[in-house]
Amino acid sequence: MSSSKVFQQNEIHSLYNDHHNWLYNWLLHKLGNSYDAADLAHDTFIRLIVSQQRTHTLGDNPRAFLTCIAKGLVIDHWRRQEIRKAYQETVASLQTHCTPSPEIQLSTLEALYQIDEMLQNLPARTRKIFFMAQLEGLTYRQISERNAISVATVKWHMRKAFIVCASLI
Repeated sequence: MSSSKVFQQNEIHSLYNDHHNWLYNWLLHKLGNSYDAADLAHDTFIRLIVSQQRTHTLGDNPRAFLTCIAKGLVIDHWRRQEIRKAYQETVASLQTHCTPSPEIQLSTLEALYQIDEMLQNLPARTRKIFFMAQLEGLTYRQISERNAISVATVKWHMRKAFIVCASLI
């Protein structure tokens, strides 16, 4: 093993020892749940390790770097909870004979998580235009007028969104 890899492992080990409890407590305060706080603290360090393979600096304030990673994970966690809650409410409203099996419910939730992640990764303007067309039912002309852009630009954004959607199939 190269000396730089050993140094990197020692640096991450030291960072974990110095900041894990602080990060766990910060997450516990945000989430109010010790299990989720422990999971996200763990996931934060995994993300750190993965990102360290691309970059070699944490800067002067490692807690700021950890907080930045953790905030993103907290937002993802809350978004997943909202999706899960909405789906569970929908399933609960179905008649008993229409309720999907637990396996189908799980696979549906996973698909919803993937769709949500895909939509969140779209550029903001593309996502907005996609939602206007798909959720509000606006025509391309109406979208172009509301956003002061050409219909061709609306089509370009929609094509971009549909290509990303097709990648899930």
